[in-house]
Amino acid sequence: MKVERIFASAKSGEAQVEHQSVRVVAGCGIEGDRYFGLHNEPGQNLTLIEIEEIEAFFLEQQRTEELSVTHRNLLTRGVRLNELVGVEFLVGEVRVKGVELCEPCRGLGTALSSPTLSPAAVVKRFVRRGGLRADILSSGVIERGASITVPPNPSVKGTSCGKPQAAPYVER
Repeated sequence: MKVERIFASAKSGEAQVEHQSVRVVAGCGIEGDRYFGLHNEPGQNLTLIEIEEIEAFFLEQQRTEELSVTHRNLLTRGVRLNELVGVEFLVGEVRVKGVELCEPCRGLGTALSSPTLSPAAVVKRFVRRGGLRADILSSGVIERGASITVPPNPSVKGTSCGKPQAAPYVER
């Protein structure tokens, strides 16, 4: 489980720029990113998406494109991000907490649409596969290739009558 690619964009609407590493500040986000210091939405500090989902989409559509098109900050490999909602985990040495799913928006739909695939169809394809919004809990540096360390039993979200409640299963 690792960070495969890192992207940030200085201004909204600009292309994402790939980085080998980024400095993150607790409660603020990625230094130099368009959302740094903003608190307009839950989990606005950091967005993650499973690179496997993007690769599967491109394979289904018989397309190859730049992976930055999703406008997510971290592209991960080998971790089920949906299971990390409400869970604290480490990205390298940086502590983060999954806040909510990063559901697809019109921007993602438009970016990945084609003459044969409407923006709405793209959005529908990425529902519950669009990634994760996370809060940064400790400052530090996130590097490409950083390990993602998840605590044991990350699907345990609480208890009901003393028994663990599992997170809902999401079919892929």
